[in-house]
Amino acid sequence: MSRTIVVTSGKGGVGKTTVTANLGVCLSELGSKVLLIDADTGLRNLDLMLGLENRIVFNCFDFLDGKCTIEQTLVRDKQTEGDLLLLSLTKNREERSLSEDEMIGIISKLREKFDFILIDSPAGIDEGFRISIAAAEEALVVITPELASIRDADKVIGLLLSKQIEKVNLVINRVRPEMVQRNNMISVDDIVDILSTNIIGVIPEDKNIIISTNRGEPIVKDKNKSLISQSLKDTARRITGQKIPFLDLESHWIKRLFFKRQRS
Repeated sequence: MSRTIVVTSGKGGVGKTTVTANLGVCLSELGSKVLLIDADTGLRNLDLMLGLENRIVFNCFDFLDGKCTIEQTLVRDKQTEGDLLLLSLTKNREERSLSEDEMIGIISKLREKFDFILIDSPAGIDEGFRISIAAAEEALVVITPELASIRDADKVIGLLLSKQIEKVNLVINRVRPEMVQRNNMISVDDIVDILSTNIIGVIPEDKNIIISTNRGEPIVKDKNKSLISQSLKDTARRITGQKIPFLDLESHWIKRLFFKRQRS
């Protein structure tokens, strides 16, 4: 049986889909069979992150309408050194909506085929959120070190717990240690105190994420050993249960600043 994990945020624009795509690649390259589900029925972006936008032929609504099998809706990522597949829930017409029961039914047909199912939830806490969490057993809440993001995450965590999703972990994205050092950004310790939720990943800000996204190549596939890539890989290992210490991002920032000054 797979572990079904919803990746959510509350607030939009925190990098949730980027985190989902990269963790999916990492988990598959660790030897797991992984399914990524783009649960935004209105707009889809997960396929762009993986460079699969031109390979989607069928979506879940085609399966529900009897036009194809559930296997035909799955798109394999052939660029990843592992077993990674994508399912899009995007609808082709406005009058058709996915129900929570249909979501549960789709997941139940796929559970035994995968080790991990990661559901990329749309931003917000409306119908799309409810559908995304309907079949989930665990949750990753992606936040940035901003008050608005933290406040929305607090509300999302409460909703997840009310739905008996008790295994909830935080991924703190876009951390800038130089801003934390200057007291211009909320620290990881402060976030722990505010949300009282286990942190499974701390991901630094990196401008190269824009380049990788535009290319449809998750940054963890980059051969350069960047901090962001290492942080995402470590997060994936923690999801599998490995005891991996967190990178000291502040120490890395100080070293980088030192070498920059030495060169100048």
